[in-house]
This record gives sequence, C-alpha cells and structure tokens, in this order.
Amino acid sequence: MKRLLLIRHAKATQESGFKDFERPLTHQGIQDATAMAGRLHTHSHIPQHIVASPALRTLTTANIFSQHLSLAAAHTDKLIYDATADNLMDVINALPDNYDFIALVGHNPGIAQVLHYLSGQIKDMHTCAVALIDFETDEWKALSADTGNLVYYDMP
Repeated sequence: MKRLLLIRHAKATQESGFKDFERPLTHQGIQDATAMAGRLHTHSHIPQHIVASPALRTLTTANIFSQHLSLAAAHTDKLIYDATADNLMDVINALPDNYDFIALVGHNPGIAQVLHYLSGQIKDMHTCAVALIDFETDEWKALSADTGNLVYYDMP
C-alpha cells in the first residue's frame, strides 16, 4: 500500500518587493504549519519522506513539517513549482518505491487538482491544508485517476 500526503504551502507574504519564488511565510503561516504538523503527529500520519517545491514558502513549510515530525530535510523537485496536475502526476509516478508514505508539498491549483484526479474528491486546499490518500498498490507508477481513497483531510 502507498500513502500520499498532499500539503499546500502555508500562508506567504503578499507584500511587493518579492519575486514569487522568493516569497517568505507570514507569521501566521509559520504558526499554521506548526499546528498542522502537530495534528498529523497526533493522528500518527507521519510520512517517511517529504518532497517539496524549491520555492521559499513551500520549502519553509516542508522544513517545519520535517522538524516537527522528526524527519530528514525535504527533498526538492523543481517540477512541483507552478505545476499542473499532469506535472504533479509525473513527479508522483516517479517517486521511489522504497518509501510507502511520502508527503508532497506544493502549490495551488495543482495540489487541489491532483487530489481530485487521484481520489475523485473536491476539497478546498487552502494554505497549509493537508489531504492523505491511500492506494492499494506497491508502486508509485501505478497511481492514476480515481485509484486513491481520501482518508484524512484537515486545514488550519
């Protein structure tokens, strides 16, 4: 069985002066990411590995989750930044099979789109929302439309 935890990055600044890729988290975003990591820990939804967009807001979110869940630092994949559902599926299908539970930290609208594609569920993926999907397969490359079951969803 494979488990995929989709995480949308926490709230980032809207202030001018930052390139989109370099927008930092707000104080509220840091608090939300910390709280959501705590909720995942409480429910024992702890991935083995985290993959994130290299954008500052996304990588910072991933690192907060890594720290609070006692995981190694997130691996980055530039394909996650500004990705469509198709791009995210390319990333997901190429994940290493030696991990059964992986978190992917990304951006909307791609995160919400891939959640719908994989599970058939339509959920608002607000900043720092999380969605856990289970799959009855042993290979990431086998994940495709409507093959997953949404088993946990939460947001700050």
